Amino acid sequence: MFAMPPQTKYDTLSEQKLSYQLRSFFRLWPYLWPKEKPYYKFRTFIALILTIAGQFVLVGAPFFLGASVDAVEAAQNIDSVWSKAGLTIVVMILGYGGLRFLSVLISEAREYLFTPVGQYAQRSVATATFAHLHKLSLRYHLEKRTGGLSRIIERGIRSIDFLFRFLLFNIGPTLLQLTIAGIAFWVAYSIHFALIAIVTVVAYIWFTIVTTEWRLAFRREMNKQDTEANAKAIDSLLNYETVKYFNAEAFETGRYDTAMAGYQKAAIKSRTSLATVNIGQSLLMNVGLILMMLLAAQMILQGKMSLGAMTTITLVMMQVYRPLNILGFAYREIKQALTDMEKMFSLLDIEPEVKDHPEAIEITSAKGAIKFSNVDFHYESDRPILKDLSFEINPGETVAIVGPTGAGKSTISRILFRFYDISAGRVEIDGTDIRAISQDSLRRLTGIVPQDTVLFNDTIGYNIAYANPNATQNEIETVAKTAQIHDFIQSLPEGYNTMVGERGLKLSGGEKQRVAIARTLLKDPAILIFDEATSALDNVTEASIQDALENAAKNRTTLVIAHRLSTIANADKIIVLKEGELAETGSHAELLQRKGLYSELWHQQDDIHV
Repeated sequence: MFAMPPQTKYDTLSEQKLSYQLRSFFRLWPYLWPKEKPYYKFRTFIALILTIAGQFVLVGAPFFLGASVDAVEAAQNIDSVWSKAGLTIVVMILGYGGLRFLSVLISEAREYLFTPVGQYAQRSVATATFAHLHKLSLRYHLEKRTGGLSRIIERGIRSIDFLFRFLLFNIGPTLLQLTIAGIAFWVAYSIHFALIAIVTVVAYIWFTIVTTEWRLAFRREMNKQDTEANAKAIDSLLNYETVKYFNAEAFETGRYDTAMAGYQKAAIKSRTSLATVNIGQSLLMNVGLILMMLLAAQMILQGKMSLGAMTTITLVMMQVYRPLNILGFAYREIKQALTDMEKMFSLLDIEPEVKDHPEAIEITSAKGAIKFSNVDFHYESDRPILKDLSFEINPGETVAIVGPTGAGKSTISRILFRFYDISAGRVEIDGTDIRAISQDSLRRLTGIVPQDTVLFNDTIGYNIAYANPNATQNEIETVAKTAQIHDFIQSLPEGYNTMVGERGLKLSGGEKQRVAIARTLLKDPAILIFDEATSALDNVTEASIQDALENAAKNRTTLVIAHRLSTIANADKIIVLKEGELAETGSHAELLQRKGLYSELWHQQDDIHV
């Protein structure tokens, strides 16, 4: 149906990838054997001991049943049911049933012991991955699709429990059971039985691995198309309003359907090729069993083996074959789980672009002096944003940064938060290079009301209190009043418990920005940045909260990035940027007198408002 490809360079790459996947699996060991949880180490150790003991019990049980068959055959010519032979039959049958039941008890006891360990490992890896993603730089998150990223994490976490259970409690024990059975056959009957059993299982495993590797290309394509479809769906739903604005519902549905069509094609190949694998596995398994039965029959006829031995061999091999029935599925899923886990651990291997210096200092307070000295910055090497930029802001000053679109205004706020590191020059706060300050303490002392306000899909109260989860209701309401949003919140049926919807879509643009202003005021930062903070407000609303913003700016350094120049006329100083360079600086009156770029921008906006 599907031709198997010849050995190629790709196979070498696959072997290298498998090696990395196995290393990823061994990276789970600290979570399975956690230093901080000695009790979990004990649970894991006992679970492994029970697993090993369970295999001896499973192999031993059929020997009791075989002995009972021989006892029945021997007792056929004895009249008394209560003879010694009859007692042997009862004991052997009870022994068989007892060992079967004991194997179930051992299996369930192992589950009881290991389940907390497996769940702890999942939780620990999930938390470590989540924490690491938040350490990665803004550039990474801007370039990465959130939908695809969430899918990688989801699959990676799900793969952990699967790997633990199948490798430690299924595949491993099956191979141990085969070893025990082979030795038992060799000792009790003949080495030929052991050889047939081992050769059959080895051939089965080889065939499964080869055919599964062949089928993995289809599975990889399935996952690729699945991730692509999921990413397109999430991206489209997150931008629901934009889709509506441009009547693009049919276009978005078409993109999603195209991705799903690719998934459908790969899924068909994957599912139909499975039939080939299942046929081959069944053939090998049954050939091995037939050979052993023929050998057993011959030895019985020669008087070298009892009838009960045939029963024993059959039951033992059926027990060995039973888990092998799902080896194809297990191997495929294990390989896929290793792939999923590899992708998840590859996230943990990504180095953050912005790192704290090993001797970074923690600052708990700041006067708020800001100094840019000959700063160069670019997002891409061939696209400079800031060029030899120098300016100073004194503690407590309100300074506005203005300029045409693309001048680099918002980039300055991202640099102050150290979302990016500059390529040349120096940025200081209170005389200390921000690269010598820990990112955590730097961001605790800096607050921002961004141009694009995004709220969590929770209550208004939660979104305001996000700046300080320990804030009292009175503190939350105080900053809400300052941001001129308290009265609006109180007018809602559920007040501060009103849900804002995903990304705050249930609130208007002005309402979202006022929530953002309140949230930042609750943080009470030493340095306050307004990045187009009133851009979504109408003129009346803007005027009503301008005094509140000026009050909030008192006793702290305030940086106002503005497009609407009327909002920054009272700033202590205005910095005018043009194409990433300092064009001019001064007060509103001084800049108008110079009749430079600022004056030109001012009169342009004045003409628009007229």
